[in-house]
Amino acid sequence: MTGEVSPLGRGDEVAPPGDLRASHEDRDRVVELLRVAAGDGRLTAEELDERLEAALTARTYGELAVLIRDLPAAPGFAPPTQVSGPKDLVRIDCRSGSAKRDGRWVVPQRMEVQVTSGSVTLDFTEAVIVQPALHIDAEVRSGGLTLVTKPGVVVDADEVAIRSGSVKIRAPWGSQVPVILRIQVSGKVGSGSITARPPRRTFWQWLRRRPRPYAIAAR
Repeated sequence: MTGEVSPLGRGDEVAPPGDLRASHEDRDRVVELLRVAAGDGRLTAEELDERLEAALTARTYGELAVLIRDLPAAPGFAPPTQVSGPKDLVRIDCRSGSAKRDGRWVVPQRMEVQVTSGSVTLDFTEAVIVQPALHIDAEVRSGGLTLVTKPGVVVDADEVAIRSGSVKIRAPWGSQVPVILRIQVSGKVGSGSITARPPRRTFWQWLRRRPRPYAIAAR
């Protein structure tokens, strides 16, 4: 079905590099390469419009790569050549301080997160997603667990038991966005918080009055 991710089957199967999901940064990089190529006279105005539209709606590295494969600037964009398979289980035990997973980390099948004091952040905005679901078993005694999401990443925390603290899920892009990863959170919050939210604006984005990332719901 278009727009949905099918299960990959066995946990040791890994998506080919060209099938990995592209990020907003990847699309922006290809858009810039296309504009430079048009400025050099390598693309006509019609070709530029056609490729820009395709780049802005591309879902995978493969779809982006085909748009610049005939351009000398193509080496400026390259999909990853190798991605390790997702682990069955990742454990994070934060007793104080902070722990973070961000950048192009591979999302495992399951995670066990224990926060005794401090904070744990799982940033999915650039994560490598090779399967449709992630289960997180969380125990937050004090401190916080934060999930930084993006359109297509859905968080369900209905099974979390709250003794003292809070669970807050924010997804401002609406339900029309195709789901690429469904995160099921279970466990308990003794005193602290579990939060799922989009990325915040940087200082420079705020200074330039740029909109919040993913602030506009998809149509």
